[in-house]
Amino acid sequence: MVHKIGDAVIIKGSKFYYVLMFLAAAGFLIACIFLIIHGLKFNSKYSFFYLGGGIIFTPFYLYITLWNLPGFIPGKVLLKIVPRENGTVISPKGPILIKNIRNIDLIRNPLNLINDIVIETFDDKKIKIRTYNLLDDGDFQVIVDQYIFPYMTDNARKVWDRKIDLDKLREEDNYVRQEHRIE
Repeated sequence: MVHKIGDAVIIKGSKFYYVLMFLAAAGFLIACIFLIIHGLKFNSKYSFFYLGGGIIFTPFYLYITLWNLPGFIPGKVLLKIVPRENGTVISPKGPILIKNIRNIDLIRNPLNLINDIVIETFDDKKIKIRTYNLLDDGDFQVIVDQYIFPYMTDNARKVWDRKIDLDKLREEDNYVRQEHRIE
């Protein structure tokens, strides 16, 4: 998931989440097809419910699957971070200076149910980086706290400190924040 290549830190999706997303997408679509087929047999008093459920849920799960398809590309890089004093977060939409980050958060998009990394900058830009649900919330917090937090401005650090619970990260992910000396 996190690979260091020289100065850069490459963030990729978790293999566990690749498998989970594939099983969910394939499983839901297979279940809908199963409901439609058994509903069309009309050999049960619940056949109309099977048919109706399959017809109603198939477009929804097909829609979700189509949104998640770009995330199934093997080795897909979600973002790249160059952590240093004048470091950058390199997203598919272009580089963002870490010093220019006002707020960073992982937010679920209500239309496609995919988590997006949303970065707000001091020049009032909002950059959304799609994660295709391949990045866990705890992993996201550890990545930001470890590689981006030390190089943010003081106000952005205060905002980030209010968002995360370091005790919960210590319990769940065995993460302890390192004291960074920044001049």
